Amino acid sequence: MTDTDPVLRALAHPVRLRMLSLMWPGPMSAAELARELDISHALASQHLRRLDTVGLVELAEERMRRGGRERRYRTVHGTPLSDQHDGTPMLAETMAHTLRERAGRRREASEGVTVDAELWVDPETWENVRQRLAELAADLHQAARPPHTPGTIPLGVTMAAFPLRERTHEDGSTSGRD
Repeated sequence: MTDTDPVLRALAHPVRLRMLSLMWPGPMSAAELARELDISHALASQHLRRLDTVGLVELAEERMRRGGRERRYRTVHGTPLSDQHDGTPMLAETMAHTLRERAGRRREASEGVTVDAELWVDPETWENVRQRLAELAADLHQAARPPHTPGTIPLGVTMAAFPLRERTHEDGSTSGRD
């Protein structure tokens, strides 16, 4: 695994993926992240350093706090949080883990949208839907506020939509199903 892209490796840990989501709307310190994620300050700092090393976060501000210097980081917008083309499943595996964790925290009797499908559509329909999904994701990211901002609700959003390879059978034929 040593030849795997270091950015992709950094993204492949569920805690780091959550950190990036939390810091998207605004900067947070390791202490703030630790409280929000219910992990130790040391572990939050370790994960934050890893994200900083690969350029997924940037120092947004430094301020004096309780006699020390607090560093607050923010997610670098436009970082490769999706659309990995190298075929490694690490980001998808991390997303699956995150989805399981978020599903366990789903507010009961709340409205939501849950979809799972394997469909065959024409390329024009796919491109139209892909663009709309990207726009919806951008809208949500743009509207995101720091955790616990008054007047906001926490959301769990996991999206993955992509063309599938057709499977080759022993007789050489292909299909989209087993």
